[in-house]
Amino acid sequence: MADPYYITTAIHYPNGKPHIGHAYETIAADVIARFQRLMGREVRFQTGTDEHGLKMAHKARDLGRTPRELADEMSGAFKELFDRLDITYDRFIRTTDEDHHKASRAIWQAMEAKGDLYLDRYEGWYSVRDEAYYDEKELIEGEAGEKLSPQGTPVEWTEEETWFFRLSKYADQLVELLNKPGFLEPVSRRNEMIAFIEGGLKDLSVSRTSFDWGVKVPGHDNHVMYVWVDALTNYITGLGYPDGGEMWDKFWPANLHLIGKDIVRFHTVYWPAFLMSADLPVPQKVFGHGFLLNRGVKESKSAGNVTDPNELVDLFGVDSLRYFLMAEVVFGKDGSYSAEALVNKVNAELANSFGNLAQRTLSMIHKNMDGKLEDFSPNGEDKSLLAIVREACNVTLPKEFETLNFSVGIEAWLKAVFACNAYVDEQAPWALKKTDPERMKAVLQTLFLAIRDLAIAIQPVVPTKSSAVLDQLGVKSDGRSYADLSDEGWFTALVAAGHVIDKPVPAFPRLELPETEDS
Repeated sequence: MADPYYITTAIHYPNGKPHIGHAYETIAADVIARFQRLMGREVRFQTGTDEHGLKMAHKARDLGRTPRELADEMSGAFKELFDRLDITYDRFIRTTDEDHHKASRAIWQAMEAKGDLYLDRYEGWYSVRDEAYYDEKELIEGEAGEKLSPQGTPVEWTEEETWFFRLSKYADQLVELLNKPGFLEPVSRRNEMIAFIEGGLKDLSVSRTSFDWGVKVPGHDNHVMYVWVDALTNYITGLGYPDGGEMWDKFWPANLHLIGKDIVRFHTVYWPAFLMSADLPVPQKVFGHGFLLNRGVKESKSAGNVTDPNELVDLFGVDSLRYFLMAEVVFGKDGSYSAEALVNKVNAELANSFGNLAQRTLSMIHKNMDGKLEDFSPNGEDKSLLAIVREACNVTLPKEFETLNFSVGIEAWLKAVFACNAYVDEQAPWALKKTDPERMKAVLQTLFLAIRDLAIAIQPVVPTKSSAVLDQLGVKSDGRSYADLSDEGWFTALVAAGHVIDKPVPAFPRLELPETEDS
């Protein structure tokens, strides 16, 4: 049995409705979770919402609502979207959950017992939008001469009594951790964090007294925990911390925290330091993916180009969106999307290539063999094709997905699809029907074998559509692993059972761009 696997997304800030960036990260995490299950691993997958902090309090105030009312509504919108995107999470965690408050208090008390918390006064710059403190040297100047965070967000001067965490104490350990191969990827993110630490770590303010929407500091109810102490703790809350138990023993430390590149500091400097202070193991890997750009431009409300992923699902379907995002964008780098690019890619690669391959192969089996499978002996050309497909499906794609190179793995899969289509054209089974019916049957059933492997391999990316193809083949789509792809016992069993293929229904119909006022 392969080792268990625990993957998390960042928990999403629900001060507004979810956008395409939230969908992108969570789809990627789901692809990883599904892939690891196909690799035979027991997977724990957690996502959720980060509902505390000043930003939520301000947003609720502006709307004339309580923070809890806003959190309940917006958290519900995220959960509904993720369910619609076929996200196979095991827990959707909310930082307002009672067990999360318990876990947050417990890690605070562990850090306090270590002597790493002390009471003092904070004076400095704070970005409400980022929920982050910044040194003067990190600030940039806006167009009107105003001070802005490195992300270009407004900052305000803050003075209040606060608890500090002795972050500076862990500088050497953090550099050692960041230099550990594979802990933080891509490598460029690692270099940024090492430079940040070596520039001089200051102790971190970890409580606020200017508002009360958050987890209360144990023994000091006038303080609420800094939102990032609270938020980061969610990763261990979901495994039963501080009580321990089977899930904790099995899944911690996490195999992967999947996050956006803008919050790498919190996950690879602050979070490991908190864990070290609490004498807890640090996660095995943090991956900071890039941003998803709308036609090459970063989305923002002021620019009016924020995309609701629900609208893309309405227009093009879940699997089309999932495929485009994973196949088009080099994971770890910024990527761009548009409706036109999505339609063109999905039509060319899924509808015209894989979908058409499955549809015409199964149609010919249904029409020319009465849908009934038979024993056959593949010749050299058949074996050559199957070797290409298997190399792509249970060697190259798994290897690339294991290292989060989704677009490279999908490209290898697609080349195998192209090889199948070239084989169809070369063998011309429609002509063999007249000249050599037995050879026609061998060709069609070789393709049947190939399509099954291709459908299983791409399941993490397009789960609904690939399962539809497998259903039409008569192949069970769940409970399989990539290791099964080289086993043809399933085909022998289908033949022995007298399996008959029904008339196929296209699994990947072509997409159309919506009409606009100008069209």
